[in-house]
Amino acid sequence: MATQILELGERIKSLTLIPSSGGAFEIRAHGKLLHSKLDSGDWPDFDQIVSAIKKLK
Repeated sequence: MATQILELGERIKSLTLIPSSGGAFEIRAHGKLLHSKLDSGDWPDFDQIVSAIKKLK
């Protein structure tokens, strides 16, 4: 998913991956939490993440 997010082009200036354990992760943009597998237990929907990123400025 990180590769797909970077393909959004100029909207993404950097991407930080922080290793964790148990397959849990969070996706944040501009300090805003877009998805938390820690909280939901579910994998994020890529289209929803892209939509949320595009709405941020």
